[in-house]
Amino acid sequence: MTFEDYQNAAKVTALYPNRLNNLEYPTLGLTGEAGEVANVVKKIQRDFGGEITDEIREKLKDELGDVLWYISACADELGITLSEIAGFNVDKLAKRHSVSKA
Repeated sequence: MTFEDYQNAAKVTALYPNRLNNLEYPTLGLTGEAGEVANVVKKIQRDFGGEITDEIREKLKDELGDVLWYISACADELGITLSEIAGFNVDKLAKRHSVSKA
């Protein structure tokens, strides 16, 4: 699945107030879901001695999918694609890496 495929499929399920004029809603959802990822990772340390079990891996896959959905919704609100975000980020990181090696 490409980023475009995902963003188009996710868009169909985006039902929230003032869609495409409400960056706040998906941004708040993104922070909530990122917090859920962090909470699972915290529990790996506290309850599982740092071991990532298959069950935990599945839970993280689920929560990271929710994070991706909200990132996609934020991108839609801004009129940009996930591919644009990914390309911009890779370029930024490459420049940063080049500077750090100089």
